Amino acid sequence: MRATAPDTEVWMVFGMRLLLAVSALLTMYIGPTAVTVDNPAARLVFAAYAIHSLVLLLIARRRAGFWHGPVVYWIDIGWYGLMAFASGGAVSPFFSFFFFAILAASFRHGFDAGARLTLGSVLMVTLAVLGAQGTGALHILLLRATFVLALGYMIAFWGGLAVDQRRRLALLRDVSRLSNPRFGVQHTLDSLMEKILRFYGGATCVLLMHDSHERWMLNTVHHPRSGRAISHNRASEAAVGPLLALDKGAALYRAGLAERLPAWLPEGVADLLARWLPARPTALRYAVEEREWRQLDPDDCAQIADLLDSDAFICASLPLRKGAGRIFVTGRGLRRGDATFLKHIVQQAIPVIETIDLLDRLASEAAFRERQTIARDLHDSTIQPYIGLRHAVAAIRNQAGDDSAVAPELDRLLAMCSGVIGDMRDFAHRFKSGRQEEPELLIALRRQLRQVQTFYGVDVMLEVDAAAAINDRMAAEVFQIVTEGISNICKHTRARTAGVFVSQEEGSGQLAIDIFNPAGDAQGHTVAPFRPRSISERAAALGGTLEVESDAKQTLLRIRIPT
Repeated sequence: MRATAPDTEVWMVFGMRLLLAVSALLTMYIGPTAVTVDNPAARLVFAAYAIHSLVLLLIARRRAGFWHGPVVYWIDIGWYGLMAFASGGAVSPFFSFFFFAILAASFRHGFDAGARLTLGSVLMVTLAVLGAQGTGALHILLLRATFVLALGYMIAFWGGLAVDQRRRLALLRDVSRLSNPRFGVQHTLDSLMEKILRFYGGATCVLLMHDSHERWMLNTVHHPRSGRAISHNRASEAAVGPLLALDKGAALYRAGLAERLPAWLPEGVADLLARWLPARPTALRYAVEEREWRQLDPDDCAQIADLLDSDAFICASLPLRKGAGRIFVTGRGLRRGDATFLKHIVQQAIPVIETIDLLDRLASEAAFRERQTIARDLHDSTIQPYIGLRHAVAAIRNQAGDDSAVAPELDRLLAMCSGVIGDMRDFAHRFKSGRQEEPELLIALRRQLRQVQTFYGVDVMLEVDAAAAINDRMAAEVFQIVTEGISNICKHTRARTAGVFVSQEEGSGQLAIDIFNPAGDAQGHTVAPFRPRSISERAAALGGTLEVESDAKQTLLRIRIPT
């Protein structure tokens, strides 16, 4: 089945609204006496609703992405209540119009919106009948209200299922696209947790699993409202023991209503509500092998909820090839279906992440073996000739003697050969073992900036924060961004100085790259504002942003990339 574009769906809904309005208006004029209303004010209601529907349709056709929230449907049921009141109350044939608003809202915004509209429709039906006929038609009012309530609830329920299914399929599609060659395993895990947290609308998502060194890592993502950054903390076996106490499968825990009372309630009111509200918590586990829900020990779940600082959570065990792990989502309104779907998410995402990790390890091992081969070739093909050259120079020096005029030059050449051989041996040793005193990105950037100074005469100040979280995949992209930024300064400005700052932003967890240069040179030349397309595209591909700040003193490129 071909998917329907959002704008096409909006036009269809607004077009059907206009069709209903026109049909109701025509019915007032061509219908039998039982339907026709002679009151001009009543006809004005139907004409006004037709004009209202026409205006909405015209706006939707002229403006792409026209706002289409639940308020539009609340206005609709207000019109339908007026139409039912104007056409006689209980005998009005226009009660079925309420189902249009309920159906459109349910299949677009979910069960909650449809259920609220159903209750609002029942209220409008009651007001219309009582306003038109008083209490003389209570028997018909009961039938009308019950019919709207029952059918409206069914529509809302099925519409909510359809909306949830679309959201779940969209999340599973996003999860399957998490693997990006530019990102490492940790970035993929953080992205997965953020998507899960947004899907459930929860407060916190916690992922507990082993890292590449078989150490326990506790990864935590908070709701954006909290303003807290993603955290990665090591944990001991004793600390993770309670979080792994639950059996495999999915689990749901909700504290009793008496325990979930808000803290701002007065003490007397809270005590009174605690006496009447049920205090029994919900603690259930879905056994995958048995495909049924079983009771859990509420005390064990309450201990986990206390560690997570929440009174409700869902969790699922991770399908790891080696070791154990678990993911938790805290928040309100979580249900059994949410817990089982969380299990489905990790069953699809974790094997993909493990495959990425395995490929990274294989690539690292292959690179290590390749470095050993290159180091051996370097020793045989480059260092050995230099050693032979040093021996030849030493022999010539001995033949020349101390009284020769070229003796000082030969001594200097001999020392130069010894220094080059020492540097090359040291480089080969470090290259073979894969250990660098400085990050490879910093070494590459310094080498590139020295070339820029040699060829263009531009002195570039480089500062890289040692705490910046840059993996091998990200380092290549950062190198290209910095190189492109400095190249733009050299080609499109007359600046003789520039600066590059690479650091880790505290709080946001983003990698910050700032590239700046003076706005003019000594002759006062200035550069018009611009936006480098290549850097902007690279930042967007990494999920980051680019901002260009230009004033009379300097031009600054602010690149922010999530890590």
